[in-house]
Amino acid sequence: MARTPSTPPLDPSEIHETIVDIDVAAEMEGSFLEYAYSVIYSRALPDARDGLKPVQRRILYQMADMGLRPERPYVKSARVVGEVMGKLHPHGDGAIYDALVRLAQPFTLRLPLVDGHGNFGSLDDGPAAARYTEARLASASTAMTTGLDEDVVDFVPNYDNKLTQPEVLPAAIPNLLVNGASGIAVGMATNMAPHNLVEVVAAARHLLAHPDATLEDLMRFVPGPDLPAGGKIVGLDGVRDAYATGRGTFRTRATARIENLTPRRKGIVVTELPYLVGPEKVREKIKEGINAKKLSGIADFTDLTDRTNGLRLVIEVKNGFNPEAVLEQLYRYTPLEDSFGINNVALVDGQPRTLGLRDLIKVWVDHRVDVVRRRSQFRLAKRKDRLHLVEGLLLAIVDIDEVIQVIRSSDDAAVARTRLETVFDLSEAQATYILDLQLRRLTKFSRIELEKEQDELRREIAELERILGDEAVLHGVVSAEMDEAARTYGTPRRTILLESAGGAAVGAKVGAPLAVPLEVEDAPCRVLLSATGLLARTADGAPVVTEGRRAAHDAIRGSVLARTRGDVGLLTSTGRVLRLPVLELPGLPPTDGPPSLSGGVPLGEMVTLAAGEQVVTVVPVTDDAPPLAIGTRNGVVKRVAVGDVPANRDEWEVITLRDGDVVVGAAPASDEDEVVFVSSDASLLHYLASNVRPQGRSAAGMAGIKLAPGATVVAFGVVEAQVRDLARVVTIAGSSSALPGTQTGSAKVTPYELYPTKGRATGGVRAQRFLKGEDTLIVAWVGQGPARAVGSGGQAVDLPADDERRDGSGVTLASPVAAIG
Repeated sequence: MARTPSTPPLDPSEIHETIVDIDVAAEMEGSFLEYAYSVIYSRALPDARDGLKPVQRRILYQMADMGLRPERPYVKSARVVGEVMGKLHPHGDGAIYDALVRLAQPFTLRLPLVDGHGNFGSLDDGPAAARYTEARLASASTAMTTGLDEDVVDFVPNYDNKLTQPEVLPAAIPNLLVNGASGIAVGMATNMAPHNLVEVVAAARHLLAHPDATLEDLMRFVPGPDLPAGGKIVGLDGVRDAYATGRGTFRTRATARIENLTPRRKGIVVTELPYLVGPEKVREKIKEGINAKKLSGIADFTDLTDRTNGLRLVIEVKNGFNPEAVLEQLYRYTPLEDSFGINNVALVDGQPRTLGLRDLIKVWVDHRVDVVRRRSQFRLAKRKDRLHLVEGLLLAIVDIDEVIQVIRSSDDAAVARTRLETVFDLSEAQATYILDLQLRRLTKFSRIELEKEQDELRREIAELERILGDEAVLHGVVSAEMDEAARTYGTPRRTILLESAGGAAVGAKVGAPLAVPLEVEDAPCRVLLSATGLLARTADGAPVVTEGRRAAHDAIRGSVLARTRGDVGLLTSTGRVLRLPVLELPGLPPTDGPPSLSGGVPLGEMVTLAAGEQVVTVVPVTDDAPPLAIGTRNGVVKRVAVGDVPANRDEWEVITLRDGDVVVGAAPASDEDEVVFVSSDASLLHYLASNVRPQGRSAAGMAGIKLAPGATVVAFGVVEAQVRDLARVVTIAGSSSALPGTQTGSAKVTPYELYPTKGRATGGVRAQRFLKGEDTLIVAWVGQGPARAVGSGGQAVDLPADDERRDGSGVTLASPVAAIG
């Protein structure tokens, strides 16, 4: 307070001064440790259980408390920020809004937790201000917050001890692995890559059922990260290191393909960029590379990205330059190839730890077991309390006249409660509940309802006691809820995993020679299509043998002789043949042994397919090729000459399909070869291709196999006459109700010679006997052995040895099979 001239001076004796001598070094050390502790535990590092930092957890909890569910209208982001700042997070509104924005960005999170409406930014631009945007919880946040009112987690006081907030969210989805995390603390940092929800849940369920599962077992389900932007991960050694130790580095590449922009000019079209790389950053680096004479052969750069077609960057290549060589230069000098360093640091029991894949999954699994156990205990107590009240009410309804008499003759409520407890042997809670009861509840119909409620409560109590009394039953409930979360929120994998980058070197040093030559000579080659959808060509036309190999991507689904400057065709499930220049395919380097297709290019980079359309196989398009035999899901067979088309046509139809029918297999077939059908009910039929007369391209084919009601064709192939004794039949049985890609199934490998030949359009013979719980074939294959099976990530899956029983049952596999070749 300011002194006035009339204020008397202070008496020195009234001044009490305390001076404490503090060592500067000790004060700085203590203050720094407090600051570091606050940053590590309250700002930068996520909790390993729910994968959230404190500000993110407070945002989701406050939005759930505000009722901003996915089906409710949006509210201003500024209102959410204000509620979070005022009640739970007393820091700057900018920091809270930045965290809210990140939770809503689909290019940052694999599974966004906030549904944003408005400009929430892009990889090159920041978001609009909080007053201009709106937000509500995304559907996945429902799984993160469900159960908070059932005592599933501990609540702690907020900053002023007036409210409480959850210490951790229930997290029915493994958010830390699915969405990743990044943060810089004091003396440590975290940087975690996103993963696929379905794969992580499958690994978590496996670990729950097999607590001693190794890292290799879990990597059968989680082969690598799954980035929001897609792209490719090339070189998986760093991923394996990160899964084992918590630290590692891998390289990501853009998804790019070479297209004919005009009849005389080719270009590189980029449809997916590496994680957190924006188009403007790519444009800037290309401009710098051209000015510095590092990049050559680029005529123009155009960004055609829009909301309808997504990302599309077109890099026009000058005439006379090999587009593959230009693309390799772009990988080397621009962010089209980038590195990602994994550093899995998270809080476990309040302590920062570096975690591998197994530890990350186990922490979440243990958390979910604890959540389900606490929820079951809470529900059990609630239902017991309710049953106690219902039983007391039923006693009162039986002697309702006496109850009313007791109440009417009592002086007050306390006396009435005491007399009810004495006369009817009720507890205080039951007596109070009866006194508070409305008269309209004392009807005959209400008694029937109460008796039904009593029976239902007893059943629920018995079930909850069974869950809490048996650890195996509890784990079964947790596993079922994990499976339900994967079904509800899971999406297909976006990122392609490659062991190597083929001809283009990964992380090549500046100044190193290009791996792709500027010109390719016209020479014989063989075009290969792998079972996991990779295309490549060999250096010559030598046959491909995969005997003894277990490397990823070496299961071959299609093989065609061609020339490097010639064409091949890709037959799709809709009956189209797409012309593909062989020169656009990456060439496999020469090896002493059989080639590995890990350096191939994904189909999605070579051709554009309609929704639901898939490439079935690769076929020759020369005039001298044998007729192509085609089999459909509804049992139709057709032979047609695919090469009898004008050279300037890029696509044409080879079969007219009826509604609901698709092509399941095809291969060239001479008259002496045999065509083979395998149906979902495990029937196999084969006969000479000469029984199918060749037809024109517009024909619809003829009846190939007689299918049982509800059955479909799962595999079609051609067995050449000269290799009939080497052919094998592979069938994998499973349940039709299981989630695709999650069940291992039982497999059987049988010599093809064991199956008798029958006539066209007959029913065939049984190829596998179903075990208990099996009712369909989920995968089948017929072709020249040895057969090779691969998982969804391209990893090899061992098949059982040959079974001489034609209709015997299968052997359970170690992991799910995605394809066979």
